[in-house]
Amino acid sequence: MSCVVLTSASVERVRDALARFGIAASIVELPGAARTAAAAAAFLGCDAAQIANSLVFRGAASGAPLLVMSSGARRVDTGRLAAIVGEPVGKADAAFVRAHTGFAIGGVAPLGHPAPLRTFVERSLAAQRDLWAAAGHPHTVFRLDYAALLRITGGFEVDAAA
Repeated sequence: MSCVVLTSASVERVRDALARFGIAASIVELPGAARTAAAAAAFLGCDAAQIANSLVFRGAASGAPLLVMSSGARRVDTGRLAAIVGEPVGKADAAFVRAHTGFAIGGVAPLGHPAPLRTFVERSLAAQRDLWAAAGHPHTVFRLDYAALLRITGGFEVDAAA
C-alpha cells in the first residue's frame, strides 16, 4: 500500500470533503480493486469487520436513495432496514448508485456526494477501533474511527445487520 498516487476527480472530491470536516486522513491506494470487504481486508491486512461498506439501497415506494454504512463482516437485513425507514427497500443498481453518490460501486465513499443522502450507520462498526472506508475509487480507502464516521455522514445509528 502507498499513499495515493491515483488521480481522479472522485478521489479529490473525497479528499476535499474530508478536509472540510477537519480530517487529515491519508488516502491509501491499494494494489488492486477492492470491490468487496474481503478483498479490501486482504489488501489492508485487517479483519473484514473493520471495513465500513457503503451500501446504497432504494426506497421501494419513495425511490429515495438510502446509504447504509455497514461492517464488511455482516450483511444488512433489508427487513430490519425497511422497518427503520418505514418502507420496503431494495438494492440499488449501478446507475442509481452513481447518479446519487457520484461514485461507482466499489468506490462509494461515505461522504462527497452531490447532495446529502439519508444515511444509517450500523452499530456493529463501533466495536472496531479503526475502520477503513472507500475513498471514491475501487483502489482507494481511508482510515477513520466510528465517531468520525458518524460525524462525516450525519448518519443515524441503527441495528440493521444480521
